[in-house]
Amino acid sequence: MRTTLTLDRDVATAIERLRRKNNGSLKTIVNEALRYGLLHMTEPPAHREPFVTETVDLGRCRLAIDDVSEALAVAEEETFR
Repeated sequence: MRTTLTLDRDVATAIERLRRKNNGSLKTIVNEALRYGLLHMTEPPAHREPFVTETVDLGRCRLAIDDVSEALAVAEEETFR
């Protein structure tokens, strides 16, 4: 089948790089890329386990953190008034 495609500049550059690297024809590179992309677009996404962040006990809070400037001053060992 013959058709005309208008490629975005970044896509054309990537195809040209692959063509040079693999010493292949434009037709071969485009067909391989389309097959690969179409195959992955039609497959359901792979199941991934949800990422879980482990908790760490930092101990009891020793000051009221309602005032951010006071908390920063205490953390930086400054006297706060």
